[in-house]
Amino acid sequence: MSVVFRVSPVIDDRALSKLHRRAFDASSVEVVPWSARLERHSVVWVTAEEESNLVGFVNVVGDGGVHAFIVDAVVLPSHQRRGIGGKLIELAVAEARSRGCEWLHVDFEADLAAFYVKRCGFRPTSAGVIRLR
Repeated sequence: MSVVFRVSPVIDDRALSKLHRRAFDASSVEVVPWSARLERHSVVWVTAEEESNLVGFVNVVGDGGVHAFIVDAVVLPSHQRRGIGGKLIELAVAEARSRGCEWLHVDFEADLAAFYVKRCGFRPTSAGVIRLR
């Protein structure tokens, strides 16, 4: 089966909500208004589809200047370790660069360090986070 990658295609809110639910083993049935969020806040997003089914996604949001941030990166567990995540990030990096971004940030949990640092070329940095809710 062949995976098709698309840059900033029209998003089906139900399909993307289902992808996130399946990938993160969440029980919520809520349909997130992805399309509106992407149009309002994103520099670019990239999808991966197999047989017209959404199997991967990454979103790049910007600060309105030279900084952009990878968020909502996801690949279905059944499709991981096939190069899909790396290709999603590779395309997102190229598109963010072509749209004038100079810095691309990503936060990740320790078990994803090999992917983001070794596979995708990010440099490790110190960062902080506060949970607001």
